[in-house]
Amino acid sequence: MSTGLDAIDVRILQQLQIDCSISTSELAERVGLSQSPCWRRIQRLREEGYIKAQVAILDPERMGFQMHIFAQLKMNNLADSDREKFIREIAAIPEIVECYSVLGERDAMIKVIAPDIKWYQDFIFRKILKLPGVVDISSTVALSEMKRTTALPVRQGV
Repeated sequence: MSTGLDAIDVRILQQLQIDCSISTSELAERVGLSQSPCWRRIQRLREEGYIKAQVAILDPERMGFQMHIFAQLKMNNLADSDREKFIREIAAIPEIVECYSVLGERDAMIKVIAPDIKWYQDFIFRKILKLPGVVDISSTVALSEMKRTTALPVRQGV
């Protein structure tokens, strides 16, 4: 049962979003707790679902992905089984790093990381247009990244 976030929980979550690889003792010092209560709070925050995972964030350029493309997909009306197949297939394509169902003229929006435009052109025909229900795609290539964060705003009482 969630008890909401107090000021110390907020500080813990803020610090973990900056660097989750720090030791519990370092985190405890940063938030003004001793190590054991800090560790218990981290466990509670995990159990209550505030902390979903702890991951390493890789540099896309160092991994060979120079481009970020946002593609909006137009789709046929899909039966539930086709929609589930679409979701499974999207999940299985590692270059699609985000996917959203959207309102408006398009039905889905995906974020694709790509090494170059030639690769992306092939990817459209090889993968995206073969996804269940996809009938059209409109792509926007990002020229530069002005902000990217995985950190969420954290506030008390949530």
